[in-house]
Amino acid sequence: MGEKTLNNLEKLDIKKFQNDLISWFEAEKRDLPWRNDQDPYKVWVSEIMLQQTRVDTVIPYFNRFIENFPTIQALSEADEEKVLKMWEGLGYYSRVRNLHSAVKEVIEKYDGVVPNTPEKISSLKGVGPYTAGAILSIAYGLPEPAVDGNVMRVISRVLSIWDDIAKTSSRKTFEAAIRAMISQDNPSFFNQALMDLGAQICTPTSPSCLLCPVREHCISFDEGTSNELPVKTKNKKQKDIHLSAAILKDESGNYLIHKRGPNGLLANLWEFPNTEINLKQISEKEQLCLFLNDSYRAEVELSEIIGHIEHVFSHLKWYINVYEGKIINQVQEQGNLRLVNLTELNQLAFPVSHQKMIRMIEGVNS
Repeated sequence: MGEKTLNNLEKLDIKKFQNDLISWFEAEKRDLPWRNDQDPYKVWVSEIMLQQTRVDTVIPYFNRFIENFPTIQALSEADEEKVLKMWEGLGYYSRVRNLHSAVKEVIEKYDGVVPNTPEKISSLKGVGPYTAGAILSIAYGLPEPAVDGNVMRVISRVLSIWDDIAKTSSRKTFEAAIRAMISQDNPSFFNQALMDLGAQICTPTSPSCLLCPVREHCISFDEGTSNELPVKTKNKKQKDIHLSAAILKDESGNYLIHKRGPNGLLANLWEFPNTEINLKQISEKEQLCLFLNDSYRAEVELSEIIGHIEHVFSHLKWYINVYEGKIINQVQEQGNLRLVNLTELNQLAFPVSHQKMIRMIEGVNS
């Protein structure tokens, strides 16, 4: 922690800061389903879902997930296909695959009880410093920091910290600051209050400083620099990927789908056959036909483009042209290649872009 941050911490009336923050939270806290009790499993699921995802989006997913997997035991015993289906649409699927793996470890090593020490909980797959701190503080009442982007934004303004929050090394500064500031009596409400404050008041742009319960403690408000903080370098430009996808039916009216491999982007999800297109080569339709024949031994007749889908990831952007087609030979189902009807399509987990293709089919069939 830098000397300036230390000096600012020393000036802070920590006890009053804690009281003002927690009193506000007690009066204004959001009504969220994972706050109905302090079940560490539910806190864990909610925190994994909330990574890279808005609260309003998460609520229905959380309720459905807990309804299907109400306990660690239930999730550990669930088939991966069903787990992925319950997560379908939330994105960043490695999160749920890691969660599924980690709960099995909790069953085997800890008799189904989420561990309550930093060392043990941090050893679980997919549990980083933020998730560990959130579970330990919220569910177990331990004074552990839970530092995410929201919290770094709040603390950067309160203490006037100008470290770049996009750098991993900066996290240590914020964790040290939280350790000095956190309520020993009620770390659960303290951490949750910082999360809510960042989400509702101390927002990335145009923070509502006049409504802030800790405004009198905030150095950046006093200095008029709230809109300049936090310092955050921009991500690299997204890479554009051009794809062609084929919604293919055989003579029985079944659709050809393929399961992605166990590693990498969208691992183990189902998809319609698709391939990256080189726009400088032969025509797009010819490239797609060659791919289908080479990869799946499928001889096809394709329509013209029936739709266009754009899908944005953190590091790349897909531009997908969608074709319909008929399979005019016999395609052998094997391994990750299947022919399924529309009912079966809706029982399997697909990425968001391919869910949109299913909706195209349903629109045609309705």
